Amino acid sequence: MIGEADKAKLQVGYKQTLRALNEDKAEKVLVAEDCDSNIKTSIEKSANEKNTQLFFIPTMKELGEMCSIEVGASCAVVLK
Repeated sequence: MIGEADKAKLQVGYKQTLRALNEDKAEKVLVAEDCDSNIKTSIEKSANEKNTQLFFIPTMKELGEMCSIEVGASCAVVLK
């Protein structure tokens, strides 16, 4: 899901993901299925409006590990 080339263009967190979507800089968005429903709904809506690829990861812990951080992550974005 996140290749080595993507890790250089990765930003983690709700604010960073939303900003990238709003500025049309997002290539793909990853959202943890167990994150807060308001976050998930907001990111999903923005990604659909911008026709950006959206991927769901089962847990915040798994997403954090995919992003090479030691804590869970609600969402992340790979920039164009």
